[in-house]
Amino acid sequence: MTKGTPSFGKRGKHKTHIVCRRCGRQAYHIRHKVCAHCGFGASPKMRKYDWLGQKIR
Repeated sequence: MTKGTPSFGKRGKHKTHIVCRRCGRQAYHIRHKVCAHCGFGASPKMRKYDWLGQKIR
């Protein structure tokens, strides 16, 4: 099997993320069992950081 363009056609057959039960976004990682957006599966609290969102000026 070659390493170039023909191999890239075999990518993208499987989904990595599905819809999260808690936040409703397509960010729940199937293998890791964790939502990248809200942290569901890793923490009972919502994933939230001060650097997220827009600053009010």
